[in-house]
Amino acid sequence: MARVVAGLATSHVPAIGAAMDLGKTKESYWKPLFDGYEPARKWLADLNPDVIIMVYNDHGSAFSLEVIPTFAIGVAEKFLPADEGWGPRPVPAVHGHPGLAWHLAESLILNEFDMTIVNEMTVDHGLTVPLSIACGEQKNWPCPVIPLSVNVVQYPPPTGKRCFDLGRAIRKSVKTYDKDLKVVVFGTGGMSHQLHGERAGLINSEFDKNFLADLTRNPQRLIELPHIEYVREAGAEGIEMVMWLVMRGALDENAVEIYQHYHVPASNTATGLMILENQPLTV
Repeated sequence: MARVVAGLATSHVPAIGAAMDLGKTKESYWKPLFDGYEPARKWLADLNPDVIIMVYNDHGSAFSLEVIPTFAIGVAEKFLPADEGWGPRPVPAVHGHPGLAWHLAESLILNEFDMTIVNEMTVDHGLTVPLSIACGEQKNWPCPVIPLSVNVVQYPPPTGKRCFDLGRAIRKSVKTYDKDLKVVVFGTGGMSHQLHGERAGLINSEFDKNFLADLTRNPQRLIELPHIEYVREAGAEGIEMVMWLVMRGALDENAVEIYQHYHVPASNTATGLMILENQPLTV
């Protein structure tokens, strides 16, 4: 039986990928951030999952304002890195897991989540940067990845409750897949940041740290957090953090925190990383 064994939440700041691609990770500005990623990389390598479900948002690469799916799942064999205006990132192609992806699509739709099924798309920094953060530089990513894109770009995005409930439905669906797989769910985006307007560069560390703490101690508060609170406290792009709730919903109620890393700034944003495991975890 397949099972979700753990979750990882992380920011997906494009400049983090650029720092890796340009060999700047040891420079004084970037070193404290990347030093904090090393325990997460060791953890993931030791866990050696069979599949990653990557919850992220597209940034106008696979989708545009012409078509805005609230939830979209990639079911292809392969997903190539997107050209975001300066060429594709020099990272490996992402290999999917069509068997589990189609199982998820069918199960989630029958469970009344209206998933958009995507047979072909490129994946941008929202997906490739979290892989780089968790896996380091690789010739091939260590396991298949199922892209699950969430709209947090065009209002209205899904509520935190809807995202959490989607995670619950993913957990249930994975358990009904008939192959023995260890699955890790990534929730990506955030933390507090705003990229435009008078509040460009906003960072609210108090909000971020309370959010990190409540992923384990009080997820119900986050489930009930309204959109306007994210915008007010975490900036316009802080709404990306609702995607972390998909990851949290996919885990057991008693999941425990294994590791946390928070750093300011990376580019003009705050960055966070958290690892949660279901208990007991058999590797």
